[in-house]
Amino acid sequence: MTLKYLKKLFIAISSNQKNNLTLTGVCMNHPIKEILSKRKLGIHVGIPSFCTANGIVIEAILEYSKKFNDYVLIEATANQVNQFGGYMNMTPYDFVDYIYDIADKVDFPKEKLLLGADHFGPLAWADKSETEAMENAKELVEQAVLAGYTKIHLDTSMRLGSDDVNVKLSDEVIAKRGVELYEVCEEAFKQRVEKFPNSIHPVYVIGSEVPIPGGEFEEVDTLQVTSPNDFKNTINAYDKKFKEAGIKNAWDNIIAVVVQPGVEFSNVNVHLYEREEMNGLSKVLKDYPNLVFEGHSTDYQPPAKLKEMVGDGVAILKVGPACTFAFREGLFALSMMEKELIKDKAKHANFIECLEEVMIENPKDWQNYYIGSELEKELSRKYSFSDRSRYYMSRGDIESSIDNLFNNIDSCDLPLGLIKQFFPNAFMKILEEDYPLDSKSLVKSNVIDVVEDYFHATKAS
Repeated sequence: MTLKYLKKLFIAISSNQKNNLTLTGVCMNHPIKEILSKRKLGIHVGIPSFCTANGIVIEAILEYSKKFNDYVLIEATANQVNQFGGYMNMTPYDFVDYIYDIADKVDFPKEKLLLGADHFGPLAWADKSETEAMENAKELVEQAVLAGYTKIHLDTSMRLGSDDVNVKLSDEVIAKRGVELYEVCEEAFKQRVEKFPNSIHPVYVIGSEVPIPGGEFEEVDTLQVTSPNDFKNTINAYDKKFKEAGIKNAWDNIIAVVVQPGVEFSNVNVHLYEREEMNGLSKVLKDYPNLVFEGHSTDYQPPAKLKEMVGDGVAILKVGPACTFAFREGLFALSMMEKELIKDKAKHANFIECLEEVMIENPKDWQNYYIGSELEKELSRKYSFSDRSRYYMSRGDIESSIDNLFNNIDSCDLPLGLIKQFFPNAFMKILEEDYPLDSKSLVKSNVIDVVEDYFHATKAS
């Protein structure tokens, strides 16, 4: 890490007025540590991790969460956000401003927002040599800590360009690289505290059995749950590397290990949680009372399965594509309502057709993920569980189509029967409570259906 980078980053955070307003935390103990403390008392509790950058989805999450007066964890992945922009064209600092602008818009208290860094490590540069990939990874995690992210997933589980493709990446190599990133984060936090003395110390997630971000590309017949030995080997490898680096208190800051609890989704299928397969792993967790499991790719699991996972130690539940799938699902429903309500076809936003056209003309974000016949690819572009359409929602032409769709629906009187046909859960909310009838709120209701499942699974009451 060069002095030039440190100076540049510190100047950046010092000059960022939006961050100055919101990143001086009022709670010295990390809220996720409080969750762990409650679990030690036998309280069923956990936290969802919403891995999404969709503005309307985040609005829905925050609006719904306000009624609980609880913390909300929003995470960005290293592919989405990094020092070079990522596919969102945002640095870690930009993403903070983006999320806080949404919080201001919906009047969500920013002191209740936790920002997480998901898969932060050399993921985005895995084709580079270890030297180059790790230097980029160090700069990335440093920026995240300086920008105020307080939950960092140190992901070094992938082979790098200089690694032997014929040899499994060892726990020792993974841990060595993870410890290097941990040291950078801790040094960055020291700098942050000089500027913001009340900053919350970041907590970390480690683990070498990390699912592919966004779900599997192809069908997997069976999933191998992380074995107790593999879990212990990960911890032992990190413990050894921490000691070799002379770091004594690292386990005070590590809260979770990523494991494979036997859940995953592909383009066309969902692998359900089977708690008996987790018995051995759940039992060994009792030997590590300061740790929980973090489960990735928990999308589309039934509410009862999510609740079982939390009970079995998977206290951090990652969810992303299920939220954006629900968002896309709502837009499709509105588009079908548009055809019923507005008979002049020239006025239609034609969102479904517009999305399909844009995805075909710009296939980069789906063509390596969707296979099969032309019909199968078409269905995947629309309905795949991996929801590659989420990469297109922030494009100007798609946003214009969404705005036109919202305006068209809001210009009509909506029959309750039509709402029940396309938004049955929102229909019940409209009958039972004062739920808004505008188009955007109907789409948000779809997202809230997903959020409710995760709150049901993770909250004590």
